[in-house]
Amino acid sequence: MVNPEHDDLLVRLRSVPLFADLSDESLKLVADHVAEFEARRGHLLAQPGQPGAGLFILLDGRVRVEISTGTVDLGPGEFFGELALLDEAAVHTGRVISDSDIRCLALSRDDFHELLESEPTIAVTMLKVLARRLASVVR
Repeated sequence: MVNPEHDDLLVRLRSVPLFADLSDESLKLVADHVAEFEARRGHLLAQPGQPGAGLFILLDGRVRVEISTGTVDLGPGEFFGELALLDEAAVHTGRVISDSDIRCLALSRDDFHELLESEPTIAVTMLKVLARRLASVVR
């Protein structure tokens, strides 16, 4: 049976750089583990020093990430919350606030780790994005 909402989710996931190179089977696995999350403009999504609960992938809207060296703006297709997920002892390093109404996908820590084990390409793609972010902050 065809589920238009599930098919739409697969199309949206395919447009996210983090998942763009995954096989169809792996993409379906991701779709089975994410939950849609919405927040209004001005919503505090992460606070420095707090443990991370999940990875958030922006579908619509923009967020502002405030870190010690400045501010980073993220939009559709980008993600946040990954650093606190990569190390269970780590905490959020920045404050994340929605600059508009947002719609995103949330992936819990346990589901995130399960996906990384079955799809190491997610980790490789994520590392590339993290390296670009780090380079832009260091400049």
